[in-house]
Amino acid sequence: MGALMLQGTGSDVGKSVLVAGLCRAFANRGLAVRPFKPQNMSNNAAVTADGGEIGRAQALQAIACRVEPHTDMNPVLLKPQADRTSQLIVHGRVRGALGSGNFREARGALLAEVLASYRRLQAACDLVVVEGAGSPAEINLRAGDIANMGFARAAGVPVVLVGDIDRGGVIAAIIGTRAVIDPGDAAMIRGFLINKFRGDPALFEDGYRAIEERSGWRGFGVVPWLPAAVRLPSEDAVVLDRTAPRGGGRRLIACPILPRIANFDDLDPLKLEAGAELAMVPPGTPIPGDAALIVLPGSKATIADLAFLRAQGWDIDIRAHHRRGGAVLGLCGGYQMLGRIVADPLGIEGPAGQVEGLGLLDVATCLAPAKVLRQVAGTALGAPVQGYEMHMGETIGPDTARPFARLDGFGPEGAISRDGSVMGSYLHGLLASSEARTALLARIGVAGAGRDYRADVDAALDEIAADLERHVDIDALLLHAGETA
Repeated sequence: MGALMLQGTGSDVGKSVLVAGLCRAFANRGLAVRPFKPQNMSNNAAVTADGGEIGRAQALQAIACRVEPHTDMNPVLLKPQADRTSQLIVHGRVRGALGSGNFREARGALLAEVLASYRRLQAACDLVVVEGAGSPAEINLRAGDIANMGFARAAGVPVVLVGDIDRGGVIAAIIGTRAVIDPGDAAMIRGFLINKFRGDPALFEDGYRAIEERSGWRGFGVVPWLPAAVRLPSEDAVVLDRTAPRGGGRRLIACPILPRIANFDDLDPLKLEAGAELAMVPPGTPIPGDAALIVLPGSKATIADLAFLRAQGWDIDIRAHHRRGGAVLGLCGGYQMLGRIVADPLGIEGPAGQVEGLGLLDVATCLAPAKVLRQVAGTALGAPVQGYEMHMGETIGPDTARPFARLDGFGPEGAISRDGSVMGSYLHGLLASSEARTALLARIGVAGAGRDYRADVDAALDEIAADLERHVDIDALLLHAGETA
């Protein structure tokens, strides 16, 4: 049994993709591998077979290992729901909320539960590949840390530091990390990886050697830019800043970027469709008038995001789109926004009360403390579908008599307006099912390609694993993984 942890010189250096790629590379070598992230902060989550929720990246990494996602793979998940408050998920279940004032104390108290999950995984496999969060160089967060060196030292797991050369300053980032962290923490690091390199690696040879000499750590390789990574589900909201229309005369699908947007990876399967173009609409920008379909995405705070949507004038754009005969789809929180009323009598999202929705569906939502978490299958728009539900609240009303989906064992789900142009559903992952995606696109005049999204993701993982085998000293990484306490 062994383990290896990837930590980064900062956020968005590519740790999640590298962990997924290494998991697949190790699995392809015949090892029983499991992913692990002690603490994650993300509003993109997935429902596990054991009925809990974990970060979307860990669910992808489980797929890379060819195993079912499990709550032990991400024992602590923080889901931001306000500027200074996050919902706390422990072992897949809601355990209240954490504010910025009590964050450090509370997370330190969770270390024992994090280690318990890790030990269970470790006992069930040959190798655990661990992903850190943020950076160990954030020494102001070191006390009570469970995400990086606090975990690595408690569990005795060797660390590889990942630096992103694409953003620049990678030499200073790695050597600077060595300079600021505690000597005991530095002793956990066995070496480094350079990630996202474009061009000829020989041009970085002098820089690579300079890092080795000045840090005292060995290099494990220079990872090139991985084009297959774009085909993987997105977890971090930072990717939304880079999303732009592709052009080419395709039918436009527009999705406004809400501050607390959740599970925006629901839209990733649209990348497979040559006849459709997805535009993520940033704040300050009107929803394009030529959109064929507007998608209102999931939200961690429906009422707050609904107020933001109105402040942007997007409600006016959506109503104008609807009057022109355009289609609208609301997913989870977006479904709730499309109704007449969103009520929060217990103050789950903030002050108790209720607000008017957009009124495009004749339904009303009442938020409730019990969270629905379940994997489901059935039909949506008459086509086979698989996905999961993850929501707090119940939505009822006349338009539910025209359900969006029918789920095996649970019956009708979602709603469709009388004119058929407005649809709402709590079903996440529905577009990953090629038949359901084709049925939805047919409503806006697009012939679906019928490509299997899950198979495409699996193929992308194999491509990434093959690239890592070529450019990374995998044997050396396995050797160090065997040093686990």
